[in-house]
Amino acid sequence: MHPEVKAQFDSATNTVSYIVADTGTGRCAVIDSVLDFDYASGRTSTRSADLLIGKVRDAGLKVEWVLETHVHADHLSAAPYVQECLGGKIGIGQQIVAVQETFGKIFNEGTRFQRDGSQFDRLFTEGDRFSIGDLGCSVLDTPGHTPACLTYVVGDGAFVGDTMFMPDFGSARADFPGGSAGTLYDSIQKILALPKDTRIFVGHDYKPSGRSEFAWETTVAEQIENNVHFGAGTSREEFVRIREERDRELGMPKLIVPSLQINMRAGRMPEVDDSGKTFLKVPVNGL
Repeated sequence: MHPEVKAQFDSATNTVSYIVADTGTGRCAVIDSVLDFDYASGRTSTRSADLLIGKVRDAGLKVEWVLETHVHADHLSAAPYVQECLGGKIGIGQQIVAVQETFGKIFNEGTRFQRDGSQFDRLFTEGDRFSIGDLGCSVLDTPGHTPACLTYVVGDGAFVGDTMFMPDFGSARADFPGGSAGTLYDSIQKILALPKDTRIFVGHDYKPSGRSEFAWETTVAEQIENNVHFGAGTSREEFVRIREERDRELGMPKLIVPSLQINMRAGRMPEVDDSGKTFLKVPVNGL
């Protein structure tokens, strides 16, 4: 099966959101939507989400799923807004509970914050199957970047989130709480075991030097042959060395503080306080 895939690139966060459609039935899923956030003012905007919603409506599609590949640390999810406008069930990996437990403590969320994944409509795990119209879909657990990372396999397409990027950029960082370079390597091998012509759709692109255009679609065969971190038969030991050396050079994503607090709530803001206002916390020396 060959789903129709429409991508939308958000230049502010280098995020790629997807509309994955079964054109025969007119049903679709939205994957990794973006809610715009200006950190300086604390203001949100639905500009990016509205563009995505407009594309769904223009195509006459009905949303069945609003999917998250993981709890993003670099952008806010617009999943609740997309659901409000278009319907569909919000889904993420079952290990969201581990992420909620970890960051619930870091952000001192207290007992009112539920750490059971109940903010989401569906929690997926390895081997789960679902459908988009008549398209058969399956789930791979692909942790390493975060414990809750998933790959959604839809027909001949695999939506890998941040597990891997385009071959000339490599793989995701593995130094967040709960991350592991060795686990990431093992997850990548699951993806590379898919048929060689499987289309790989990545969650971000940063246009590494030497490439003139942003890109987000490749194949399993291209990743096996050319990926700069794990291609051409790179061993697990060598990958871990490459990944951990690279991670030591990286700073924190600029939106990690608001993103984690909101995305572990399925894209919803923290509860209002007694004044009726919503606040986000900054854990000093906590990340």
